[in-house]
Amino acid sequence: MIAGAVIIALGMILMAGGKSQDPNVFDPKQVYSTTRLTIAPVLIVLGLVLEVYAIFKKN
Repeated sequence: MIAGAVIIALGMILMAGGKSQDPNVFDPKQVYSTTRLTIAPVLIVLGLVLEVYAIFKKN
């Protein structure tokens, strides 16, 4: 379960950020990056699947 939580946390960290130095300037490269739109959500879903597997696994 710890591994699943770490993977979920990593996905959240990858999805966070993108703060611009100037709030009046919008940079689409920061907001719509491949890391935020694909890699981070996939990591979060994989972490959740791992958590479900860990909960239902018999000893």
